[in-house]
Amino acid sequence: MLKALAGICFLHLTTIFFLFWATIDDAWWFTRTLYTDLWGRWVMDNNDDVWVYMDIPTSYRKDYLQAVQAFAVLACLFAVLSLCMFIFQLFTVGKGQRFTLTGVLQLISCFCIMVALSVYTDHFHRGEKDGWYGWSYIMAWFGWLLTLLTGVIYIILRKRVD
Repeated sequence: MLKALAGICFLHLTTIFFLFWATIDDAWWFTRTLYTDLWGRWVMDNNDDVWVYMDIPTSYRKDYLQAVQAFAVLACLFAVLSLCMFIFQLFTVGKGQRFTLTGVLQLISCFCIMVALSVYTDHFHRGEKDGWYGWSYIMAWFGWLLTLLTGVIYIILRKRVD
């Protein structure tokens, strides 16, 4: 059972890593001359061949962008809180009651990153033909999958550790 718990803890840490990486890194959308993330945009200066940081363009709806930012950050926070709750419940809560709250918090994190990804996909870069989604966007989807997987594992593990 110790190996299983260590594996779940490692999977949870991997999930947190993916969520933080996706939220912080600069490649949600890119073309040959720009990189865009949730917080800013880097544009290639053709004169000097250097990348220049710029604000998100005003053509982006600010309310949708703030929703994506908020839900991405909430997903990270709930995943970290879920890991802390997992460690706390491992040593303090009686058998049969363990990991319920951990699983619920992890599924809330899954919901938050799913909302962020859905809003981003639906409201940004529609109709743009010369760009593609970057590795941060893909890592966010991996983070979603892993939060769903670990949330379900915690719910199932609650029933198994009696």
